[in-house]
Amino acid sequence: MPIHREGYPSILTVSAALLLFNALLAGLVAPGVLLLTLPLSALLLGFFVQFFRNPPRTTPLDADAVLAPADGTIVAIERVPEDEYFHAERLKISIYMSALNVHLNRVPITGTVRYARYHPGRYLVAFHPKASTLNERASIVLEDERGRALLVRQIAGLLARRIVTYVQAGQAVQAGQELGFIKFGSRCDVFLPLTARVTVALEQRVRGGETCLARLDTPD
Repeated sequence: MPIHREGYPSILTVSAALLLFNALLAGLVAPGVLLLTLPLSALLLGFFVQFFRNPPRTTPLDADAVLAPADGTIVAIERVPEDEYFHAERLKISIYMSALNVHLNRVPITGTVRYARYHPGRYLVAFHPKASTLNERASIVLEDERGRALLVRQIAGLLARRIVTYVQAGQAVQAGQELGFIKFGSRCDVFLPLTARVTVALEQRVRGGETCLARLDTPD
């Protein structure tokens, strides 16, 4: 399984720390203790490796489809006011990413980045209703060639302490390409036009860059 570049520093740090820990423990206590600590260390290292995995995805070519920007579970589908960019009511779909999900975020539509901004904030649990506006987050507005726009919000969770965004305002992007990365449990919200037709359901599991969340209307 390919490992995302964001993972190499963390995996190397954890590997070095575990190696040192086991070496010191064996020297200070007894070599036999490694029979217990080595399997536990392997499990911990395995967690970090799987967290930063970067599985290949097949992105469908569909100009009207809004693809999931993240792997995870649909935890909210609701109409809400969006006051950062659109200043109007929008249809929000929220995806919760557990520590076991792939945490690479992907671009949901082909178009142009119209807005990208990072906001420092709190670290409420990612599924908290106010996490979208109170937690550390990054907001990215994308507009396709037909003028249809949506906002993707990367949201830090209780354990997440770093949000990375790879795109910037004015950049042309393709559906399925890397949007960013959130380290550890977190959430990703998508704010759609009210005319969008939702194609997922609550508690459904989705795959970033592959699952269609909704279909956009065709402007006259």
